[in-house]
Amino acid sequence: MTELSSLILDRIRDVPDYPQPGVLFKDITPLLADPVAFDAVIEELAGLYEVDKIVGIEARGFILAAPTAVRAGAGFVPVRKKGKLPSETLEASYDLEYGSATIEVHRDAFVPGERVLIVDDVLATGGTARAAVELVRRAGADVVAVAVLMELAFLKGRERLTDVELHTLVVV
Repeated sequence: MTELSSLILDRIRDVPDYPQPGVLFKDITPLLADPVAFDAVIEELAGLYEVDKIVGIEARGFILAAPTAVRAGAGFVPVRKKGKLPSETLEASYDLEYGSATIEVHRDAFVPGERVLIVDDVLATGGTARAAVELVRRAGADVVAVAVLMELAFLKGRERLTDVELHTLVVV
């Protein structure tokens, strides 16, 4: 196990039966509260790829993607839940491990051909990441990769992302 992996795993709290019975929620707030660990994560994510924009997926993805974009010298683009963006949007619906949802991005968020890194906290079933990949591509940009803080391997989310590079900092 790498030093970064240990730093991350030691600061992720398991919360059983949240947000509903049978789900083991991975709480990253202890990691975010540790400035050394949080900085190490941002440094790692920012150094992965040279990109024009970094997409953060609502809501915890914003926490990781925005500082990563600043550190990488890239723009930040939020992908939000349906109805939360004020201008014309593209949308994609998907299933997740405990329900379904729709996400949106502003139609004009990207210049065609821009290189984009999608960042989120967790890769679970892969539905959210798959929908984000499709939104970015429909907007005319190139998805360089999807990067996540942690992958829940037992949910096999990577199987939905076989056409895009996937970078995970830890696998649980």
